[in-house]
Amino acid sequence: MTKKIKAMVMAAGMGSRLEPITLRFPKPLIPVMNMPLMDIILSQLHSIGVNEVISNTYYLADQIIDRYTNNKLGIKFSSIKETELSGTAGGVKKCQFFFDEGEDFVVMSGDILTTADIKKGIEIHKKSGAIATIGVKQVPHEQVSHFGVVVTDENGFITEFQEKPALEEAKSNLINTGIYIFNYKIFDYIPENTFYDFAKNVFPKLLEEGQINTFEVKEYWNDIGTIGQYKQSIQDVFNGVCKISHDKIIETNLGNYISGTSKIPSTVRFVGNSVIGSNVKLGEYIMLDNCVVMDGAEVKTGSELSNCVILPALSTDMKKAVSKSTSKDALMV
Repeated sequence: MTKKIKAMVMAAGMGSRLEPITLRFPKPLIPVMNMPLMDIILSQLHSIGVNEVISNTYYLADQIIDRYTNNKLGIKFSSIKETELSGTAGGVKKCQFFFDEGEDFVVMSGDILTTADIKKGIEIHKKSGAIATIGVKQVPHEQVSHFGVVVTDENGFITEFQEKPALEEAKSNLINTGIYIFNYKIFDYIPENTFYDFAKNVFPKLLEEGQINTFEVKEYWNDIGTIGQYKQSIQDVFNGVCKISHDKIIETNLGNYISGTSKIPSTVRFVGNSVIGSNVKLGEYIMLDNCVVMDGAEVKTGSELSNCVILPALSTDMKKAVSKSTSKDALMV
């Protein structure tokens, strides 16, 4: 019997591009269809036989640790709390004790929504004998300048990386998805107690040795790095582009919504696709057009809101932080 594979979800990032949402909770706990993103990731890992997962935490670490230490997702969860950020590779290095020598393991970014066939990726990795296998996805050529691009040979092994290349310089439309399968040997390439990054420090050395393979993610994938990408992911689920489990969608004359446990007054009008969290207070004669109203938020009578994320009010200290945010897509009400 093959030994069960373990996984790591990288969960230390600050998520500054998602402010003011990430002033309330860390990126991995941002709700997608009223489910924390990391719930979705852990459920996907469990579905392919992963039962043990570790995360490196830093920003709002206790929220992540408290939620998953005793979870109902079938995952035995472990964590480390970093006192300072150590880079993508440095964070994985700190979790070396969790993994078994000689074995392969999965590493995923905690801010991606995907239905990638990770089991297929593991199989491709094991057959290749590579130290690292990266999930890659084809994107339209006009989008490549936003991502880390990879160039591969006829066998799928990486021959070159291009970090956010100009359109005319891009040699590929395959991008790095933040899904990795590593052999334990990866730790030989990461020094201890050093800020170290996979893209800048580890992968160039592995590239020289021909040790980075790829598997193509043909399924849904979205990096929830900005509020715009977050809102797009919600619409993708409503429109059936991304297929994940969620509460029943309620259809109305003009739009659709899901509502958690919140009471929806009969005078509320929905246009497009909206998500209403739990314990939300909605006034009368409201119009919500493609909105996400998060747990505990309130929308006053007569409000008309379009294409925005509505968060509950914050404390005075947090409001000062929000005032520095440049986002026009999220509201505190």
